Amino acid sequence: MARKIVLLSGPVASGKSSLAASLVDEFDAVLVKTWQLLTHIDPKVARDRESLQELGEKLDRETNGEWIAQALGKKALEEKNDAILVVDSVRIQEQIDHVRRGFGQIVFHVHLDADYADLVTRYSKRNRKDIVELKSYDDVLKNNTEKQVPSLKKNADIAINTSRCDRGDVLVRAASHLGLFGRERHRVVDVVVGGQYGSEGKGQLAAYLSPEYHLLVRVGGPNAGHKVFKTDNPDTFHILPSGSRVSNANLLIGPGAVIDVPTILREISELRVQPERLSIDPQVMIINERDREQEQKLIKEIGSTGQGVGFATARRIVERNSDTILARDVTEIAPFIRPTWKILDEYTRSSNSKILLEGTQGTGLSLYHGSYPHVTSRDTTVTGCLAEAGIAPGFLRRTIMVTRTFPIRVESPKGPRKTSGPMKHEISIEQVANRSQLSELELKKIETTSTTRKKRRIAEFDWELFRKSILLNTPTDIALTFVDYLNGNNREARRFEELCSESQRFIGEVERVANAPVSLISTRFHHRSIIDRRHW
Repeated sequence: MARKIVLLSGPVASGKSSLAASLVDEFDAVLVKTWQLLTHIDPKVARDRESLQELGEKLDRETNGEWIAQALGKKALEEKNDAILVVDSVRIQEQIDHVRRGFGQIVFHVHLDADYADLVTRYSKRNRKDIVELKSYDDVLKNNTEKQVPSLKKNADIAINTSRCDRGDVLVRAASHLGLFGRERHRVVDVVVGGQYGSEGKGQLAAYLSPEYHLLVRVGGPNAGHKVFKTDNPDTFHILPSGSRVSNANLLIGPGAVIDVPTILREISELRVQPERLSIDPQVMIINERDREQEQKLIKEIGSTGQGVGFATARRIVERNSDTILARDVTEIAPFIRPTWKILDEYTRSSNSKILLEGTQGTGLSLYHGSYPHVTSRDTTVTGCLAEAGIAPGFLRRTIMVTRTFPIRVESPKGPRKTSGPMKHEISIEQVANRSQLSELELKKIETTSTTRKKRRIAEFDWELFRKSILLNTPTDIALTFVDYLNGNNREARRFEELCSESQRFIGEVERVANAPVSLISTRFHHRSIIDRRHW
């Protein structure tokens, strides 16, 4: 049985067929054309407007307008339970009344009208191949039934003047009244953000979580490389979401992202991502060679990755002219271009959908909240990530803040007074190796950046930075990574109680400061590295 039956009425050329087509395209509605019902009832009827009008009037007299309800009865039973039947169109009140009596509250009557001058102009431009039209709009109105169609507006559930709206506006108004956009929005978005200076292990955590989600969203730029463990060499994702390989979820690059075309094409090719799976917002900014050249001096000054992300982001603001190239202008990625807001609109209508938004870098590198000027080119907090993706805070369900036991920053450029930024309580890799009883050589290999292959500086856990990040992100959950750096024996732990007692005490203190549970614990870079303590 159909879920809804939508009856369309209105003068010829008022936009009924356009609205019907939009409902089919956007909501998979099943279209029922009354002229096709007429040709089914009388296959010999001529397919011109005058003949069809006459046959319709004859059936109305014989059945008192019930023939449409009779035809819909079988059609409604044939369709699946969530189907939407759209009838284009009804012409007298008795037709509507019989359908309402037969199907009750699932029937909605939408009436369209338009200014007379617009109706005349639209009709003169018609070029239909399925029906032979009359010579003029005045000829259409010679039919008595057609003359009284505007009176149906009085009892309609919604009436729309299409002279004052375009096709998209009409769809929004009609679909909203029909409840097709949903009567409520659901908190279906979980966000993974970094709590320190990046390289916290967000990629591995996001990949671990991703099979539970229907849509994976990534923001930021290719200056951040997210590593994901696999059986041989790890994957490093610069643009695509980190769960792209291990999950069947659809993928989305939000409008605030900045991308390098060769990089994303390479990742698409390596993972064999099909256009129907990946969507790139048309307003994503494209990095050009000049952006990379301009950023070279920042490599020497503040330890920038030099990928051109910052200058591309700045150019988006200061060069708002026809020469600025966005994703919508790039032929190679044209099959993937779709507006983010439309995709998110679809997913947030259902409480059964789950969306994972993967943030970039860390809160300590935020353009606004980090140690300026040693920061990245965007706000890396949860609010910044939501803004770049185009997700309203009302959709947020959980914020997972990923935090290392020993924070890192990229190594400082060589030369006097040059630094990649301050970091409290800095220590050496050798000291970490001695405490954890892990190989210093192995740790040095691990602590090399994913994008530029630079060595990292390392420091004691910064409780003050942690507290600041808590205030900026208000996480519902903490994901604590590199727990093996506290004690190498933690690498063998598969459950919380198997962690060394000192590590357990450290986790307890993290929870007290955060006022949030440490729900996920990473013990090493391995496919069984995650201790999952979630209750969701």
